[in-house]
Amino acid sequence: MAGEFGNPEVVEESVDILLIGGGMACCGAGFELMRWLDAAKKDGHDLTVKLVDKAAMDRSGAVAQGLSAINTYIGPEQDPADYARMVSNDLMGITRDDLAYDLGRCVDESVHLFEEWGLPIWKTDENGERFDGSKGMTSLKDGGKPVRSGKWQIMINGESYKWIVAEAAKKALGMENIEERIFIVKLINDKNDPSRIAGAAGFSTRDNKVIVIKAKAILLAAGGCVNIFRPRSVGEGTGRAWYPVWNAGSTYSMAAEAGAELTLMENRFVPTRFKDGYGPVGAWFLLFKSKATNAYGEAYMEKNKEMLDDYPPYGHAAVPASCLRNHLMLKEMKEGRGPIWMDTVTALANLRETLSPREVKHLEAEAWEDFLDMCVGQCGIWVGENIEPEKKNSELMPTEPYLLGSHSGCCGIWTSGPTDVGAPTTETEAGVPEHLPQGWNWGYRGMTTVNGLFTAGDGVGASGHKFSSGSHAEGRLAAKAMVKYCIDNKDFTPELDTDVQTLVDEIMQPVKTYLEHKDYTTAIDVNPHYITPKMLQFRLQKIMDEYVAGVATYYNTNAEMMKVAGEKLDMLKEDAEKMRAKDLHELLRAWENYHRILTAEAHLKHIEFRQESRYPGFYYRTDKNFVDEENWHCFVNSIYDKNTKKWTCFKRAHVDLVDKSKLFK
Repeated sequence: MAGEFGNPEVVEESVDILLIGGGMACCGAGFELMRWLDAAKKDGHDLTVKLVDKAAMDRSGAVAQGLSAINTYIGPEQDPADYARMVSNDLMGITRDDLAYDLGRCVDESVHLFEEWGLPIWKTDENGERFDGSKGMTSLKDGGKPVRSGKWQIMINGESYKWIVAEAAKKALGMENIEERIFIVKLINDKNDPSRIAGAAGFSTRDNKVIVIKAKAILLAAGGCVNIFRPRSVGEGTGRAWYPVWNAGSTYSMAAEAGAELTLMENRFVPTRFKDGYGPVGAWFLLFKSKATNAYGEAYMEKNKEMLDDYPPYGHAAVPASCLRNHLMLKEMKEGRGPIWMDTVTALANLRETLSPREVKHLEAEAWEDFLDMCVGQCGIWVGENIEPEKKNSELMPTEPYLLGSHSGCCGIWTSGPTDVGAPTTETEAGVPEHLPQGWNWGYRGMTTVNGLFTAGDGVGASGHKFSSGSHAEGRLAAKAMVKYCIDNKDFTPELDTDVQTLVDEIMQPVKTYLEHKDYTTAIDVNPHYITPKMLQFRLQKIMDEYVAGVATYYNTNAEMMKVAGEKLDMLKEDAEKMRAKDLHELLRAWENYHRILTAEAHLKHIEFRQESRYPGFYYRTDKNFVDEENWHCFVNSIYDKNTKKWTCFKRAHVDLVDKSKLFK
């Protein structure tokens, strides 16, 4: 029986391996873990595992609504070094080649598993004609040819993608080892060794209970961060976002509080998407060969291509970096040549000239399915605005910024990579705090700088473009490493550095604040003693939007603006201590806000520290509006001290492990 509201039942548990999250990374880990646990058992190590997810695994994470393409599939025609090159160039030259290369050699196996489990993948026949996944053609593993919508992307019928992947993880783990609707909000270090993880605490979003779990190894893979910037969709559209709205930066903030080193938190992704619905554009650009134009029908990528010369070598690659494509579009918008259109009419007309009527019909259906698979809201907009893509063009718009490490962004946690690809083992930059490891492979694959704390997917920094398949593969790599870690540390018994009652009090503080002051006023939401989570989030979004390069300033900021942002965030943190929670849902919202504020602060501190605009089109420091290859071709990393609440930023040296010259003409 769960406790009453404000006086929760307290559940204490102990496991060897704890998985936090239910998205692609934790599904990959959950599936992979069991065979290594079985092998360990044969050697006399009986390890226990538990997965906790804030939501429900079937529809958890970034793939919740479905997808119409798998964005990372290497295939036989490319190799992992090509993939590492692409990742590097798209992120303006600063990524971890070891992490990207390692992923590139593992990711296809995850895709083959998805197909084996029932995911329909488009194929071409011997004449090159395209067929969707219902046709049951030769599997990829046995030499089937996927329909490529780009160099790395393959088309799928993916409405049930997440269900299929979650089912495999649930079958492997066993439902008795999975608890859904549990929001983990705090990681706990070890009492005897602060550099080690010992457990985690959170609460049920359905019952009045707080859960405290001791664990030897923890995989923290709770997604990226959405809604720290004011979204373009406000009013009745509030809550529409391109990335999953429940991703609250929990991965970054909890890792930082545990003492883990973060990397490239200045990086953000500003996707260009169909306006108001945030519908995907990849299939239109890559599969339908559609072009984006300004209001006067001019293709701005061609019109403004000399602007790419300002950013060598990244602007000179066969495919310029994502941020630079935004940079060229923003020129048109700022100079008053908007709106920006996706020329769907011309694209579909051109396809009719080269394809059979059957294929044309299939592609026109796909134009709709692309949204139905992964962004139903966009279909609603097309229907509501009488848009038939073969007859009427659709508007494009760059969105508000998102922080993530698995899509076209690379912020996240500094993690240990593979040992066999020549990664550096020492550090050449001065200023790295002494207690942090040197080099790129100090521990187990996927482990952070906190012993026993692992991450995957959006959590792994400095290696974007993993997408869904790569996040799954990264979860699998971490799972294997976690089992080895537990065996190597079989004599370690975790002890929490905070007592359970203190944790319960801290988690339940917003509820206590509400219960103590709710009768002070007659209107429940108006009270001098507390602030509602919704109002606090509006304040955070306003600060970030107006001072830290959100849509309000066309992604511009400078040192003076960021100084104001810092002062306002300090006050916001003080007021956050007065957040209320009138029910479990508000308690969830309150804790998401705590995580968002810390993530937002990390983002601000990193942009302040990096004295250049490394990602033009994603953000501009107008006082440092250039890319400085000589001084800033490096990682910007940071650590957070939860006692002093202070950030320390520092450089780490960047090293190329694969030859990048092949990218450029």
